Amino acid sequence: MLIRIATALFVILPAAAFAAEKPNVVMIISDDQGWSDYGFMGHEAIQTPTLDQLAQQSEVFTRGYVPTSLCRPSLSTLITGLYTHQHKISGNDPDKNGKPADQYAAVRERVISHIDKVQTLPTMLATNGYVSHQSGKWWEGNWRRGGFTAGMTRGFPQPGGRHGDDGLKIGREGLQPIFDFIDSAGDKPFFLWYAPFLPHEPHYPPARLTNKYKQAGRSGPVARYYAMCEWFDETCGELLKHLDEKGLAENTLVVYVTDNGWIQKEKSSGHAARSKMSPYEGGIRTPIMLRWPGKIKPSRDEQTLVSSIDLAPTILAACGLKPTSSMRGVNLLEHTSGKPLTRDTIYGDVYAHDIADIDRPATSLLHRWCISGDWKLIVPNGKEPAELYNVVEDPWEKNNVAAKNNGKIADLRTKLDAWWKP
Repeated sequence: MLIRIATALFVILPAAAFAAEKPNVVMIISDDQGWSDYGFMGHEAIQTPTLDQLAQQSEVFTRGYVPTSLCRPSLSTLITGLYTHQHKISGNDPDKNGKPADQYAAVRERVISHIDKVQTLPTMLATNGYVSHQSGKWWEGNWRRGGFTAGMTRGFPQPGGRHGDDGLKIGREGLQPIFDFIDSAGDKPFFLWYAPFLPHEPHYPPARLTNKYKQAGRSGPVARYYAMCEWFDETCGELLKHLDEKGLAENTLVVYVTDNGWIQKEKSSGHAARSKMSPYEGGIRTPIMLRWPGKIKPSRDEQTLVSSIDLAPTILAACGLKPTSSMRGVNLLEHTSGKPLTRDTIYGDVYAHDIADIDRPATSLLHRWCISGDWKLIVPNGKEPAELYNVVEDPWEKNNVAAKNNGKIADLRTKLDAWWKP
């Protein structure tokens, strides 16, 4: 059976090993969290017991990445399965550049309109009987514009509608809207977007957690960030416990990813260099987890390179659908069933916070990057020289070895240009 919506084509698959029953899908998206800031990733202080347990029950890819290290374009990639230069939502806000309020509002609406021109996971899943719910961070107007059948964010131009309004209450003020949605779904399979404003600033965790992380030699901003990571973990525990109590966990695919990285400044609020909005590991790296009892064997993969660009094709495959022809990620379910990935390189592009040209992402491009095996190439969009790192031996990228590896740079540059050359 063929179904066509707008210009995208996708196919409902016949019953298959991964889709004998339509699974529910719960996508958990952390907001501004460092790739190492979990118990299961070896952090010496931060405690994340819920996510540690989820890791034990999941296929964990410790070398996971997001193509773009800024929340709005990263979230747009998750919901569309497209790179930033494809979906064209390259930054968080349009460049004001002295525009009066009415003109700026019109430009912001033009940015949001890009979501209307592409397929999203909720719209595609709806063709196969799914209902869906948006909560947490959401930049693209009202939840309906993402194709969700229910949601919390009223969206621009509502007050506070820049990136979530009422949706940002989830987690920090409980999870009841999610529980109500799950109850209302009845026998229908559902897709849940849980993207809480956690551990994102403002960092005001419960006092019991702040006090837990206070100690001599640790600054207040760092202690509060650590506490925020555990607070987020607690909310994930509430969500996963609800699935258990409702008897839904066995037929639910849980997907975990972070929108972008974070390295907390020592002495003040905000992120340190080489984290959010950068092409370095501190900005783009994240653990990625997939839990589906009886379908995905729990294991820890510390070698395979995976990207958030892979999550939409993976979710669609689990739910009995094929990806659109524009999606360039791979179905990770094939890998979890023992089939090696044919891809050996992943890619990304990093842009300025403010969007210079609504329809031409390359105008705001700062860096392109690719990783192949142990090697990572960063190419600035300017006159600065390329950087090369062995990110297995040097995960914090302290040793730029570009000067000694011209051949490796040339090889990776060829791959990067073949992927996308603005």
